[in-house]
Amino acid sequence: MDKGTRMRAEATFELTQSIASGVCNQEGSDVEVEEDFDVELNDDEPFFLRGKTSRSTGIDMPPVKLFKNPEGSLTRAALLQSALVKQRREIREEQKRILDSMPKDFNRSWEDPVPEIGARCLAHEVEDFLGSSGHTIPEWKKEVFGKACSFGKKSNSSIEEQRKSLPIYKSKKELVKAVFDNQVLVVIGETGLGKTTQITQYLAEAGYTAQGKIGCTQPRRVAAISVAKRVAEEFGCRLREEVGYAIRFDDCTGPNTVIKYMTDGFLLREILIDNDLSQYSVIMLDEAHERTIYTDVLFGLLKKLLKRRSDLRLIVTSAAPDAEKFSGYFSNCNIFTIPGRSFPVETLYTKQPESDYLDAALKTVLQIHLTEPEGDILLFLTGHEEIDFACESLDNRRKELGNNVPDLIILPIYSALPGEMQSRIFEPTAPGKRKVAVATNIAEASLTIDGIFYVIDPGFMKQNVYNPELGVESLLITPISQASAKQRAGHAGRIGPGKCYRLYTENAFRNEMSPTATPEIQRINLAEIVLSMMAMGVRDVFSFDFMDSPSFQALVSAMDQLYGLGALDEEGLLTKTGRLMAVFPLGPPLSKLLVASEYLGCSDEILTIIAMIQTGNIFYRPREKQAQSDKKRSNFFHPQGDHLTLLAVYEAWKAKGFSDSWCHENFVQAQSLRRAKDVRKQLLTIMDRYNLDIVSAGANVMKITKAIAAGFFFHTAKKDPQGGYRTLINNQTFYIHPSSALYSRQPNWLIYHEVVMTTKEYMREVTVIDPKWLVELASRFFKAADPKNMSKRKC
Repeated sequence: MDKGTRMRAEATFELTQSIASGVCNQEGSDVEVEEDFDVELNDDEPFFLRGKTSRSTGIDMPPVKLFKNPEGSLTRAALLQSALVKQRREIREEQKRILDSMPKDFNRSWEDPVPEIGARCLAHEVEDFLGSSGHTIPEWKKEVFGKACSFGKKSNSSIEEQRKSLPIYKSKKELVKAVFDNQVLVVIGETGLGKTTQITQYLAEAGYTAQGKIGCTQPRRVAAISVAKRVAEEFGCRLREEVGYAIRFDDCTGPNTVIKYMTDGFLLREILIDNDLSQYSVIMLDEAHERTIYTDVLFGLLKKLLKRRSDLRLIVTSAAPDAEKFSGYFSNCNIFTIPGRSFPVETLYTKQPESDYLDAALKTVLQIHLTEPEGDILLFLTGHEEIDFACESLDNRRKELGNNVPDLIILPIYSALPGEMQSRIFEPTAPGKRKVAVATNIAEASLTIDGIFYVIDPGFMKQNVYNPELGVESLLITPISQASAKQRAGHAGRIGPGKCYRLYTENAFRNEMSPTATPEIQRINLAEIVLSMMAMGVRDVFSFDFMDSPSFQALVSAMDQLYGLGALDEEGLLTKTGRLMAVFPLGPPLSKLLVASEYLGCSDEILTIIAMIQTGNIFYRPREKQAQSDKKRSNFFHPQGDHLTLLAVYEAWKAKGFSDSWCHENFVQAQSLRRAKDVRKQLLTIMDRYNLDIVSAGANVMKITKAIAAGFFFHTAKKDPQGGYRTLINNQTFYIHPSSALYSRQPNWLIYHEVVMTTKEYMREVTVIDPKWLVELASRFFKAADPKNMSKRKC
């Protein structure tokens, strides 16, 4: 090519990025590299939001009020524990850096730190969980999950006898009659009475499946799966036959399924396809007190549907004392109360506030273990990271007490824990031993653990909260509500008199905890739910019959985002793009990315990338082979970033015939790739159903990166000379995650998938972009910057 000749856009982009990353040298190249190009925000508002967005009003989304008393002891304790979590991460990372700097023996064969995997009869997912982290497996995990941990003798009662022993059985006839007499029925009863597993079966036995399916929603995926397995066993069938479950990307139902457990989000998507839910005779919204965003929208949609379908029955169940609110929403419908079997619970408060509630909780566990009569312990903590730390610390402290201390079986319980491990929590405790279950709030209402006599409640939980200033959702440690505190205490009195140790003062309970938790619809980004509602025919989301309405600014912000993505037009109506986006079980950015990939000619590759993103962590680093693992991983790194790195991993696995042994050789989690393959297949089915073409970009990488920019332009960041990256929309400073393919390259412009708050605000799944694409693909939000302003910024 002659000196000064211009290249095609694709070639220019690739060469520019190669120069930026240091792969090529600009000096002596035959390409004219264009002058700096910059973009700025477009302040134009769509007609239907004119005068309503923050661009004209200057009023941003109000921050979510998470603390009833911002100056109280619970607020201080939550902030301190968040700081301690961050400190523990920094210590772990420093230890990891020291280990990484030590010489490694590359030829040493890897010794499995948990031998005899097969002998334990645990699933592959358990093996992945135990052996895939970059650290040595803690002793407490090996003792509880790796060895034949000694539990007590299981009950010899038949399934029928177990069903009849549940408190709800005494109310069976009255309950079935109440459902027959009332189109809407609110059912109230504490955890452990049998509401979730028995009501569906009672109605099936009463003949309700002759007119349609009985659908039961759950707020958590793990609950939908575990309950369906148990009900199938009781019903006398295999899972997927008369009883099944359905969650996102996993539909385990068949043509003969009559009892269907599903997440509330899955039922919402079914309404998108069938507004009348014509396949169902009964819908049961279980655990309604959780007030997830999907359940809240289902309330409004079903309330309207019941007027069209007089034959449909709706049951709303709750383990919290909020029956009157549910009843009032559904035109003062009847309330059916299931008598409990609670015994007295002695509630103990601290005399002074506990600043470090985690340390106080561990001391309380050992105090109970050493001084109190037999009975298992339930300790509530906020998340799996905190729980794992607590379990390891507890195990170490127990050993320091010597061999004369009775055995203490330490069992974690949280949603991400593999099912095989979760089942250990339900094993009876052997005589002379004590079990301590260390759980998230999943154990408040979704699980009932027998044998609990002592509950330790630090008073905190993690909540997903949208931060409008950062433009991201974060899991934050917050105080629980008074209703949650009462539910936690109730676990101590299920089978006999018990004790609840509240690690906060009685004053904090009365004056710093809200009566009930803030509904999810008032604390998260609403773009996804608004898109779904509009696709279901809700034309005016501002006047929708919410039980508790979100803020006006939150709805405006959601619609503004959808307008920017091309899902809404100038009048606020769904576009063709918006209707297609709504059919995918993905958030708006990912669904826009998939829709855009068709007309950009790269849908085949984007399908794979999205599927890989959905599966979580792909690589693992055994401590004994960290250097080899890092080298293998770097072989997949793509100069354009992490999205194409994920694509490279999947394509290499595919080329090897989807081999598990290839995964082992390359330190890739086979289970994650198998899940990605399943997700991809399901997304492909949806694309076929709506006649969307599957097109490959071939070697044209720019098509793929442009498609990513089309969906995630809200997450654009530019390199900051002062360090890190500044986001274009929120002007926040973020950093590339150390695990990224771009960590050592630091390009000028990039798009990120998400931000994780660890020791810093790290961007994950980042990809290099050309800033000109923002003006081309997202002109509703960006425009080319004025060259005069650019010159001023350089000065």
